[in-house]
Amino acid sequence: MFEALYIEKTAEGAQHVALRTLPDEALPQGDVTVRVLWSSLNYKDALAITGRGPVVRAWPMVPGVDAAGIVEQTTSPAFQVGQTVVLNGCGAGELHWGGYAQRLRVPADWLVSLPAGLDAFQAMALGTAGFTAMLCVMALEREGVRPSDGPVLVTGATGGVGSVAVMLLARLGYEVVAVTGRLEEQPYLQSLGAHEALPRALFEAPLRPLEKARWAGAVDVAGGHVLAAVCAGMRPQGVVTACGLAGGMDFPATVAPFILRGVTLVGIDSVMCPRPLRQTAWQRLAELVDLKRLAGLSRTVPLAAVPQAAEDLLESRLKGRIVVEIPQPA
Repeated sequence: MFEALYIEKTAEGAQHVALRTLPDEALPQGDVTVRVLWSSLNYKDALAITGRGPVVRAWPMVPGVDAAGIVEQTTSPAFQVGQTVVLNGCGAGELHWGGYAQRLRVPADWLVSLPAGLDAFQAMALGTAGFTAMLCVMALEREGVRPSDGPVLVTGATGGVGSVAVMLLARLGYEVVAVTGRLEEQPYLQSLGAHEALPRALFEAPLRPLEKARWAGAVDVAGGHVLAAVCAGMRPQGVVTACGLAGGMDFPATVAPFILRGVTLVGIDSVMCPRPLRQTAWQRLAELVDLKRLAGLSRTVPLAAVPQAAEDLLESRLKGRIVVEIPQPA
């Protein structure tokens, strides 16, 4: 038996979330069974738990797009019993039971060995948010954005992706400008390495096709009008990585930044990211992350408190990363 956060639909079609004790036989098919030590709370998890977004596509569901734990059983030669592994994305918490449980079972291809330099807690302090931030930074590097090219903008900077992106970019020597709707958090952003903090309202104002060219690169988690404004303010040959939709799925932009300044817009998919790229991103996180700063932007909640934390996340009452402590069997 194992304990899990369980989402099901009532006979009336309403969503119900509660802790449940389930038999091991209920676990879905997979090559590897993992005893989960830690998980994390991401924007997508909050949408799934609250029902505010169509994240869950199979019912009932154990949410949690992230997990870190110890291999208990495996039929795959890629992993050994006792090995520490990390799961993020791959449909966990959407189509396949995820990390908010004492035990999970998944295909071996979804897992990555925990790289040296990180423990299971630190991996979940990063989680999908940190992994996504790393993919954004790697895309900026791949597209040729160098620290000497000019400032790099990060929207949603007090959130999980934004916080880690600020930290990573600063560690790599970039001048980071953070965008936030909570300017009172400027000291927090500066502690992560931000050079400057700007109010989100500047990127929500009426938009012109082209704004003053200021940014050499950008990491955008907002989408919508904010992403359009970011693109309009890029320098010639600037690069924008788009990885979120907290501000909406629409993109009310013009082609002007792309055909007049040669701006590149790069989409970031952390869910179905190819395994070789996934392994590289986790390895680079292990090499680059400042563990003291990571500890400073992380807080822990027990599994039972996740539903309330999900509400708080969607209402912008949280900052940084939320690590979920999974209760261990007696």
